[in-house]
Parts: sequence; structure tokens; C-alpha cells
Amino acid sequence: MVEFELLRSLGIMLLAALGVTIVARAVRVPNIVAYIGAGLLLGPAFGVLEVTHTTELIAEFGIILLLFLVGLELSLDKIKEVGTTAFVAGGVQMAGTALGGGLLAGLFGYPLVEAVVVAVAVMFSSTVVVVKLLEKQGDLDASYGQIAVGVLLVQDLVVVMVLTFVAGLAGPGELAWADVAWGLGQAFVGMALLGGLIAAAARYVLPPAIQWVSQMTEGLFIWSLFWCFLVVLGAEALHLSPELGAFLAGIALAQLPQCHELRHRVHPLMNVFIIVFFVTLGLQMELGAALAQWPFALALVAFVMVVKPLLFFSVLPQLGHSEETSVRTGLSLAQISEFSLIFGALAVSSGLIGEALLSVITLVGLLTFALSAFLLLYNDRLYEAVRPYRPLAWLGARQEAPAPSPEGLRDHVIVVGMNTLGRCLVDRLRDAGETVVAVDTDPEKLAPLSVRTVHGNAIHETTREETYWGAAKLVVSSLSIEGTNNLLAYHAKQAGVPCSVHAFDRTSEDSLRNIGAEYLIRSKHEGARRLLHELESREVLS
Repeated sequence: MVEFELLRSLGIMLLAALGVTIVARAVRVPNIVAYIGAGLLLGPAFGVLEVTHTTELIAEFGIILLLFLVGLELSLDKIKEVGTTAFVAGGVQMAGTALGGGLLAGLFGYPLVEAVVVAVAVMFSSTVVVVKLLEKQGDLDASYGQIAVGVLLVQDLVVVMVLTFVAGLAGPGELAWADVAWGLGQAFVGMALLGGLIAAAARYVLPPAIQWVSQMTEGLFIWSLFWCFLVVLGAEALHLSPELGAFLAGIALAQLPQCHELRHRVHPLMNVFIIVFFVTLGLQMELGAALAQWPFALALVAFVMVVKPLLFFSVLPQLGHSEETSVRTGLSLAQISEFSLIFGALAVSSGLIGEALLSVITLVGLLTFALSAFLLLYNDRLYEAVRPYRPLAWLGARQEAPAPSPEGLRDHVIVVGMNTLGRCLVDRLRDAGETVVAVDTDPEKLAPLSVRTVHGNAIHETTREETYWGAAKLVVSSLSIEGTNNLLAYHAKQAGVPCSVHAFDRTSEDSLRNIGAEYLIRSKHEGARRLLHELESREVLS
């Protein structure tokens, strides 16, 4: 009976999330907003579901996987690329927002501890919302997109410190400063020990292990989850939060060349639990308590959406960035983070705040996610509207002349699958003077090639974006996997790019022709023709 109740609750959650997401996409609202909205409809609005201990456990599992995936995005090489700008702009924004948010909470009568929780909750911006919308806009490689992602990565580093701090706090009850200091000391010593072990594993253990296991179809998926939960258990043993362990596990894997493929493998499973987590947040939300504090909630929303952009408007011009880059960066980061909601939930479990304040933070997240999505999606039009008035001229921001977006590759040939056939095609195309991009899921097969390479699965959108799929003159698949070849042919047709696909048997030929593949590589027929020609040339056959 318990198992059936769990399945029933999960089914209702997922169906409600699907329905609200369909409506939300029509008005271009982020999925996170839709999930929380589904929870509000199921719980406070209509009372269809109640939060149970089992759904809370699944939601916590979703938090772990979410932070694991966020950690997978934290490549130290990306931080090096944006360098000083990300650290200075991110640092000023976090300090200014935290200070202002804490003072605002104090003005509304909140005690010190709750004001500090509010200050931390508003200082971060949403990695999930911003990165997904930048991908959708195709602006990840734009100047403002790179700065925004860099700031988010710097914020993620601060998340490690915050999680460590929360792990060291005492449970419910009055805070005894001696106990707090002892707990924090233990937490930071445990963090240093866990970080050292993870760093050693990332240098000496993970690379060969991942390289070996990546040769199996599901190996990366299983290994990445094993590594995640291994580090989570290590964090538990050192009295640290499992969320911190999952985040550090993701950071370790993000430094490996297989990180793109790892993200694709883990993402589908994570999506299910993330949906449950945000729906559960909506279910837990005391809407009456949040609405009872509506002046404070609206003040926080206005503060986040006005002060955060203003801080970037003031800092980025001083670092030499143009007016357009400064404006678009500020508008893209005008929201709180999914981590703010996670941090609020952890603060409730630690006895630092009550459910009512968590509901206010959740409401602020709901509103800022939705409003900032529109700012990010239309920030180019917003800037063009204010451009004639030189809005940041008084801060010394230079205004660049309109210029076309930088283009990547164009009129190149993409070859998917570095088997014998694929390598032969790459060599011949390169010798013929073509610009070639080779794609494979095995980095060992890509290593010896003297052309541009992309490690990943070409059926995934992000991998295709790295190859500049839509700008190619031809896509070639040398794979002998019918389902993958069909998908590649479909995506090529959707992008308007001719494709040549390996038709390794009669069944694959028929399906590829139905999809609309322009050219078929019939390796068996070509091999038989060459063999016949060789036998005839040697007069074995007449």
C-alpha cells in the first residue's frame, strides 16, 4: 500500500508538472517556475497532494543530483578564461547584494540569523535558468554570455563555503557560540580532508578509470553515479552535508575531457528528481504565510531585479567592457538561484528559520525566475531601445558600433564516428583541402587526428552546437548503429544540411531513405565491387 501511494503521488506530480510546463513554454517561462507552480496547484491551491516523508526523501535525492550536475559545469578552465572580470564583478555583486538583502530584512523586523539567511539567499543567481536560456539564445559564446557564466562559476565556488558553513552549524535551539565555533572548525577540517582526497583521486584515479569505463555503452553513467554517491558517503562520514559531497564530486569530474558526455548521461535521471524537488517545494509552500508577508516578498523581488543589474552596470565598464556587454550581463543575472531554495530548505532543517520565511524565499524565486527569463530572452531588444540614450555613459562605458556576431566554422564537413571508415574519410577529406570536424564519444580515437575534434555524442544538442552543425556543408556518419544514424539524418534534414550516412544493411537503407538522407555509404556493396575488380585485374575471374 505504501509503495502504491508513492507511485500514485509521483505520477500525479509528473503529470501536473508536464501540464503546467506545456502552458509555461507557450509564454516562454522557465521550467523551474512551472514545476513550483504545479506544486502550488497540487498543494495549497486544491489540496490534491500532501508532502510525505517518502517524497521528501526523493526531493533530497533530487537536490543531491542537482548539485552534482551544477558541479559538473564548474570547469576550472572556464574560470581561467574569464579571469579577473568574473572574480571582481561576481565578488562586488555578491557582497553588495548580500549586504543590501540583509539590511532590507532587518528593516522589515527580521532577527539577525534570519536576516543573514535572506542575505545569502539573494546573493546568488541561477545557473540552471541562465545557462539554459543562453543555450536557447545561442549566446553562450557571446561576450556577455561568457561573463555571465564566469560569474555563475565563481558563485558556485562560494556555494562550497556556504555548504561547509551550514554543515558546521548546530541543530535547532539557541546558538551557543562555543558549540558553533567547534562545529565550524570540524566542518572546515572535514572539508579540507575531503577536498584533498577528491583532488588526489581526480589526478591519479579518475582519468584512467573513466577512460577504461567509457568504452562501455552505459559505463560512464554508472560510474558517474557511483562516484557521486561514494563522495556523498565520504561527506557523511566526515559529518558534512551530502549536498556538499555531491557538488565536490561533480567538480572533480568537470575537469576531465569526458565531462560533456557525463553531463548528457546523468541529465535525464536528474530531471525526474529535480521535477519532484521543485514540485515538493511548491507543495510545502505556506502560500498564506508568504502572502501575509507580501510587502517584504515584493521588496525583495524589486531589490534583486534592480540592484543586481545596477551592480554589474557600475562594475563592468570600469573593467573595460562595453555598454552593451554590461547591460546584457546585468539583465541576464537578475534573479535568485535554485541554490537559494536549497539553502533555505537546509536552513529550515537546521532550525535557523521557519517554514514561513522559506515560503517567502520560494515566492521570490518563483517571481524572479519568471521575470528575469523575459529580461534575458529580450535583452537585445531592450538594449536597442535604450541605446540612443547612452544609459551607462555617466559611468564611462564605451558604446561599440553594431557589429555582426562572431561566426564559428562554416562550410565544413562533420564526420561522426572514428571507426576505420570514419578515420579514412577524415584523412581523405583533409587531403582534399576540406575543413573537417571529427566527432566521437571515445577521446582516444580523437587524440591522433590532425583535424578539429569534438568529444561527445552527436545526437545531443550541445555536441551539435560545438560542431556548428547548421553551418556545415555536409554531415557524414560512419557509424553502424541504425537508431543513431536515423537521428543524425533527421537532425541534418531539420538543419537543412546534406548528409551522407553509412547504410550497412538493407533495413538501414530503407529507413534512411524514408527519413530523407541524400547520400548513402554502402560499405558492403563497395567492398564487394572492389574485391571483384581486384580479382578481375589479377585474371582470377574473367
